[in-house]
Amino acid sequence: MKTNKFNWKTSLSLPRGGVLALAGLMTLSVPAMAKDAQQIIRDRCLGCHSETGNPQAPFSRISQQRKTPEGWEMTLNRMQALRGLKIAAAEKRVLIKYLADTQGLAPAETVGVRYVLEQERNAVENLPNEAIAAKCSSCHSGARAALQRRNGSEWEKLVHFHMAQFPTIELLAGARDHAWFDQTINTIVPALAKDYPLVSEQWSAWQAAEKPVLSGSWRLLGWLPEKGEFDARLSVRAQGDDQYSIELDGQYADGSALAGKGQALVYTGYEWRANVTLDGVELRQVLAASEDGLSMQGRMFLRSANELGGMIKAVKEQPQVSHILSVSPSYLKQGERKTLSVLGSQLAGEVVLGRGIKVLKVLSRSADRVTVIAEASATATVGTHPVGVGKAKGGSLVVYDQLARVEVLPAESIARVGGNDGKLAKQKVAYRAVGYAAGADGKPGTEDDLRLGYMPARWTLKAFDEVAEHDQDLNYAGVIDPLSGVFVPGDAGPNPARKMSTNNVGQLAAVATVTDGEQRISGDNHLLVTVPTFMFPVIQ
Repeated sequence: MKTNKFNWKTSLSLPRGGVLALAGLMTLSVPAMAKDAQQIIRDRCLGCHSETGNPQAPFSRISQQRKTPEGWEMTLNRMQALRGLKIAAAEKRVLIKYLADTQGLAPAETVGVRYVLEQERNAVENLPNEAIAAKCSSCHSGARAALQRRNGSEWEKLVHFHMAQFPTIELLAGARDHAWFDQTINTIVPALAKDYPLVSEQWSAWQAAEKPVLSGSWRLLGWLPEKGEFDARLSVRAQGDDQYSIELDGQYADGSALAGKGQALVYTGYEWRANVTLDGVELRQVLAASEDGLSMQGRMFLRSANELGGMIKAVKEQPQVSHILSVSPSYLKQGERKTLSVLGSQLAGEVVLGRGIKVLKVLSRSADRVTVIAEASATATVGTHPVGVGKAKGGSLVVYDQLARVEVLPAESIARVGGNDGKLAKQKVAYRAVGYAAGADGKPGTEDDLRLGYMPARWTLKAFDEVAEHDQDLNYAGVIDPLSGVFVPGDAGPNPARKMSTNNVGQLAAVATVTDGEQRISGDNHLLVTVPTFMFPVIQ
């Protein structure tokens, strides 16, 4: 079996469907457009829609919905594919921006379901309304519904659209055992209209709020597969019309430098979308700015392989305001001596790590980073200790007695075979290991377990169950890099070496083994290696 070892640089050569078309919006130039967005709607959309005469809701159907930028892009894509919409790329960009700004979602309305916007392939959904989740998640993520807002009539029309566009929907698994249409119309539609209404207090408040200014200097922290944790200064310069030029300058945890430049566009006053070239690698940022404009959080990933990325957060630097963003590593064992780095902004003054923890030596310091050799006494209190550098607060350090268990994230994961001279790339998975101490009850796996943070691990694979053992999935389904934890699935297509020449799918477990003193503690997860997907909607 051929396998391709993951490489940060060469990943750019892999084709990837489903990369957000919004990436092209970085070239948006609103003043250059001769027509405004409403005129574009009149010119391009009134073959099917109509003007209502109501300035607050000027267009039929269009004005009765609210969506994210990606949601509006999907709508226009569908109009082009199924309804014959003829629209220039520049007009489409302007229209998405206008609709997202005027008929978008408030920051509070996207909380908890941003994983589909951030292209997180292995998120496990937990929507509050189980009935909605059960109906919608049979075909796509429940978050796709949760990131829309409609009135009751529009939600009902959406159900009718599903019946017309997908007439076999009632025959799908999980739908054919009950009166799908009747239950959806009579139960799900009222629930959707109640939970995801067109008019909401959150949206009204956000429309009236002064939108944050995002230009300035930011401190950014994150993690990327194979490269590891990093911190950087993010310089953001306004270019007008919610567009920004950005520069990054920082370093990875191993001390190697990073540098990059890019362009960002902000929708709805807080939805940050950026294309960044970082050390020659093209990446995408999908972030949400806080309502006060002082922080941003989201995900950065390869544009060519959006499953390969990690969470990032940024805090805006302010004059005379110092703060701590993180402590790395975030854990220290009783009686242990270790090098720690405190990361933040405008750090000055004495480093305080908590009772029973001494700073033996300051190795280096700057306004952004203080690196010290620290030692926890054998009797240092087990638990989370607040960290301070002079007046700066916000960090924490966990002191533990013994590593009790290791959790592999993501806990449930899907990889897809590909490559093998085909047009579809392999969909990989990047894993991380999280360590836990047992907590006060001394039992691992209970509610009082003490989370230590991400820990370096040695990565291996094993068959998930007896069926996988029998089918020798371990020999065919893929390989994992022992150091980076990046899993690369097998090749697409029939494999003559397998029984009945089946393909290289299978069920595995990714195993993380963490060494802690004389201990070696392992944890694993469930990894489903399956067939390629041929559908790449902007929101899955």
